[in-house]
Amino acid sequence: MTAGKASEHGWDAVVVGAGIAGLTTADALQQAGRSVLCLEARGRVGGRAHSVAEGPHAVDLGATWFWDNEALIQSLLPGLGLGAFRQSTAGDALFDAQDPNPQRLDGNPVDGPAWRFSEGAQSLASALTARLAPGTLRLSQPVLAIRYGQHGATVETADASFSAGHVVMAVPPSLAEAAISFTPELPHPVRETAVGTAVWMGNIVKAVATYSSAFWLEAGLSGSAISYRGPFREFHDHSGPSGSPAALFAFAPAARFQGEPMDRIAEAFRDQLVHLFGEEAATPQSIHVTDWSREEYTTPAAPSPGAGTYNYGHPVFREAVGGRLHWASTETADEFAGHLEGAISAGLRAARNVARLDEKEQLGAK
Repeated sequence: MTAGKASEHGWDAVVVGAGIAGLTTADALQQAGRSVLCLEARGRVGGRAHSVAEGPHAVDLGATWFWDNEALIQSLLPGLGLGAFRQSTAGDALFDAQDPNPQRLDGNPVDGPAWRFSEGAQSLASALTARLAPGTLRLSQPVLAIRYGQHGATVETADASFSAGHVVMAVPPSLAEAAISFTPELPHPVRETAVGTAVWMGNIVKAVATYSSAFWLEAGLSGSAISYRGPFREFHDHSGPSGSPAALFAFAPAARFQGEPMDRIAEAFRDQLVHLFGEEAATPQSIHVTDWSREEYTTPAAPSPGAGTYNYGHPVFREAVGGRLHWASTETADEFAGHLEGAISAGLRAARNVARLDEKEQLGAK
């Protein structure tokens, strides 16, 4: 332990990260009777499930959808008291390529039958947090180092160290490898796989514009568009469950805006909305922009150029490193990697593995 640091002991597990995966892990372990501490670098929960208030409702700057075939998230909603509504798909879509004006497509081939949270995707994180025992969660605690061995693990932040039987890394593997010092070093196959695993949304800019009314629906448009002209490539309606706030959102490759200030990105987004949907789009009530490539607690400062989604759900993430370190971000999920469902699945898997190994240790000590 570094001199001057407070030292705390006695947890069955320390969970690094309070996104959906980390909160799921902590919740499941507590329900299994284990003692848990959850450390979150940001001053909020949710990770990439990040929503901001717009009047009585919210808009999502990160994850937003889930689907009918995602059973885990569907089963959670009633117990957490969360509402959901269908993604709006009514109206025609737009296709924008080389022609001066966007092409109108009959119907909407862009949007599938997805669901959204009535109070924004971050409400899932808030509801999971509310189930945790008091004192479980500590915000603004970036993890700097992890030491692990035969008898347990120690997690270090800037001002404290925490000892536990197990550590669950509920952050993207490439971020963990880049931002946390491991002693001993991660085994080469684990490190190589982690570095090569792209962060879901880590190279994406998401922008949301709100309006006083959904003028695109009045024109028979769905709000969906695909653009090869750019810089934003994909557009969708993002209006609230009762149509308020009326909103549109879009994705763009973060590389298109490298070094650009956020207000310039917002301006480019508004200009493209005007090109697609007309002059009524020129006066939004608000514009929100998140460049996930600039989020230091999501994406490594220098991600590997060769990183991709081919490592999602890799078998190496199912095994505990040294019997102590477990993986639980959505990128590590066996199914639905990159989705909220994948985050829940990975969190539950990590909790099962911790409980199983912890039980073996307790039996061995008798």
